[in-house]
Amino acid sequence: MPQSTRVFWLDDAPAASAARAGAKAANLARAALHDLPVLPGFVIPVRPGDGAHDLRAAWERLSAGGRRTLVVRSSSTLEDGAVSSMAGRFVSVLDVEGWPAFLAAVDEVRASASGPGTMAVLVQPQLDPAAGGVMFGADPVDGRTDRVIVSATPGGPAALVGGEVNGTRYALTRRGRLVSVEHDSGPAEGEGPLSRLQLRALARLAARAASVFGGPQDVEFAFQGDGRLWLLQSRPVTALAPPPPRRAPLLGPGPVAETLPDPLSPLEEDLWLVPLDRGLGEALVTAGVVSRRALRKSPTVIAVGGRAAADLRRLGAAPGRRRAWARLVNPVPAVRRLAVAWQVGRLRAQLPGLAAETAATVDADLAAVPPLKDLTGAELTAALRWTRATLTSLHGLEALAGSLLGGTEDTTTTAAAQGLAALSRARAAGQDDARILVENPAVLALTPPSIGDRELPPTAGDPQSFGGTGQAPLGARESLRLRIRWVQELAGRLAWEAAGRLVADGALARPETVRVLRLDELVAAFEGGALPADLERRAAPPRTAPLPAAFRLAGERIVAESSPSGDGGQPAGGGRGSGPVHSGPADGADAPPAGSVLVVRTLAPSLAAYLPSLAGIVAETGSPLSHLAILAREMGVPTVVGMRGALDRFPPGTRVLVDGDTGTVETLPAREKEAA
Repeated sequence: MPQSTRVFWLDDAPAASAARAGAKAANLARAALHDLPVLPGFVIPVRPGDGAHDLRAAWERLSAGGRRTLVVRSSSTLEDGAVSSMAGRFVSVLDVEGWPAFLAAVDEVRASASGPGTMAVLVQPQLDPAAGGVMFGADPVDGRTDRVIVSATPGGPAALVGGEVNGTRYALTRRGRLVSVEHDSGPAEGEGPLSRLQLRALARLAARAASVFGGPQDVEFAFQGDGRLWLLQSRPVTALAPPPPRRAPLLGPGPVAETLPDPLSPLEEDLWLVPLDRGLGEALVTAGVVSRRALRKSPTVIAVGGRAAADLRRLGAAPGRRRAWARLVNPVPAVRRLAVAWQVGRLRAQLPGLAAETAATVDADLAAVPPLKDLTGAELTAALRWTRATLTSLHGLEALAGSLLGGTEDTTTTAAAQGLAALSRARAAGQDDARILVENPAVLALTPPSIGDRELPPTAGDPQSFGGTGQAPLGARESLRLRIRWVQELAGRLAWEAAGRLVADGALARPETVRVLRLDELVAAFEGGALPADLERRAAPPRTAPLPAAFRLAGERIVAESSPSGDGGQPAGGGRGSGPVHSGPADGADAPPAGSVLVVRTLAPSLAAYLPSLAGIVAETGSPLSHLAILAREMGVPTVVGMRGALDRFPPGTRVLVDGDTGTVETLPAREKEAA
């Protein structure tokens, strides 16, 4: 490196040109011009140009004649852009002492260039910081621009940015309030390497850097022993997850997870999810909750990764309380409110009779369906269309019955209770599953719909505890729920019959492939059309992870709502009970022990068999009006629903107290564990 090489100081105007000084140095020069805390330094530019200073003189000045250690850093024209940071791709040399070592370090940095004419060199004093790290002016994972994320470690940030340590992670609000602290192993005890005062200083630096550069920045920083903060590097946060659009619907599986708890294939979405959305929409319009314009703008129920999710606010299932003004002010015009009240008042009186009439009509229509093998192709597709239209009506009436009749129905049992009692008696009598379903269709209330072979859940406990031997009458809502399940079952069997015929005709290689069809594609095939050419290449039905209890969508990305510690759930009744936590899916291989508290994500109907032996049940999603919650209340099992994060907050073996009347779940102190 010749001694006559020319340089720019960071406070020289040419240093702010990324084309001449590289992006890293140019960003620091720009920050220095706006009085951000930038160390002094100089740049060996890509092309020196006029007005540059002599290299040896600059080195003498910055290093105090060789007595101060320097750091020689890359500043490529290709790094620190808005799309790609090229972080860690180029060389930086630390602890450079003396003129010969300095020249060698400059040559090493230059040699790391990706191409000729792209590398400038940034030279600054070497710090001996007390703490340092990296700060993001937005959460790069969640896309939250109201968060500042800091990773810090004692000493300089080199080990952290090099991936040698993870450091301590802080989440801050934009004003610097500490939200959470985590070490590598989990939540931290104490503040870690940074004090609250230093964290607030970092939040202010994040805000100032975002103002200077026009967006959230990825900042490398260091604190000296005297507490002084230095900005070592600033570049745009790249690959920032997109935040949800403003006023994006708050979604969650809770209100619909009981009806459709499992991942759905495309054909199952068309057969069951579409009529559920339409039926709920009609009920909401009838009750004056939403307008048809709002329904056209966004659906009430959608599929997210193959799983059913509902608009929580539209269905009145969103967490938290409504604001005071929302209770006091109704923006709907008075004339429309009066019309809705009149309509709803008349409907409430007529609903029980209408529900009974609808149930009788559906029963007669189902009884008239001939053996499926005897249906022509046209009759089979017509039957599929009938199931969708009927499900739309049933879902709408069931929703209205639940909201308008409430607890006014005089009923002592549920469809799930009747089904479980019938299943227990049939199993005790040695009947096989196929015969059970023929003689006891109420058993279908215990299983979710699917296209394919049917598996019945296991049974446990005394059949008398599930409703006894008698068949008490079902109320309007329970009667409609049971018919919904019967019509869903018919739709699934019709689709499976169609699959068998397509296999017999050589159109499908396997019957399971029918699940990846859309309903209009299946109907077209039976009307003489060809199946889609890409059918065999389509993905199998999704087996996605369960959805968060509450989330929004940013494109196809799920952005979960945060679940603060201590977040409560909704009371579902059953009194109080305590026991050790058993979590995860409850199946024959992992049945919850007697006296345990079952913590699950969703109140699946198949859990009904275990209720008699449980000390309580806690679900992350669900409604107090769901089948399982109603059955649990009947059996005196304490139940709490909608407790977000319960699976993480209550690990297996933790002894908890479940209060189904207040919606709280408490971890018992150690002395109570010992006493138990």
